[in-house]
Amino acid sequence: MVQNLIENNRRWSREKTRVDPDFFSRLVRQQHPEYLWIGCSDSRVPANEIVNLDPGELFVHRNVANLAPQQDANYLSVLQYAVHVLKIKHVLVVGHYGCGGVRAAIESTDHGLIDHWLSPIRDVAHEHRHELDACETQENRVDRLCELNVIAQVRNVATNPIILHAWREGQPLAIHGWVYSIANGLVTDMNISVRNLAERERLFGV
Repeated sequence: MVQNLIENNRRWSREKTRVDPDFFSRLVRQQHPEYLWIGCSDSRVPANEIVNLDPGELFVHRNVANLAPQQDANYLSVLQYAVHVLKIKHVLVVGHYGCGGVRAAIESTDHGLIDHWLSPIRDVAHEHRHELDACETQENRVDRLCELNVIAQVRNVATNPIILHAWREGQPLAIHGWVYSIANGLVTDMNISVRNLAERERLFGV
């Protein structure tokens, strides 16, 4: 029941105040996160909890299959606010193994509107079709595509004009690609961090 959620909220608020009486007053005064999390909407992937950060320490944007499309006004608004206003220092693009959105992108089933949203993942799958075809199982194929999708979205972020402007202005800003495992709660760094234009060109040739 929804009422249970309100009761949970009351208990959570009381416990936060008991442990740290100034917790909420600090949140009211300012928001200065150093990180922007671009992740999946999956309910099993709670951004703040995974990296053990309190509210106010992580700016979060979530959508199905953690995409960073260049034409999505919602994502672009979040990115611009995070970079230009909040002056975040790190963008974390975080996928997760077993992602239902990634799986849906390569299924032959018609999913309706979501199929349009997932089309960039199908493009990634097509580009890497030989590698994916060599995977032993469908689960292995989905998990590898989750990794490849994160790499593709890091590239999207790194080639965005908002990021380009920040780097040209000398703003310290790094983009990272991670994949989270629901099975054990651990993140894997895909080792594709981009900190400047030279690293972008080295990694992606653009």
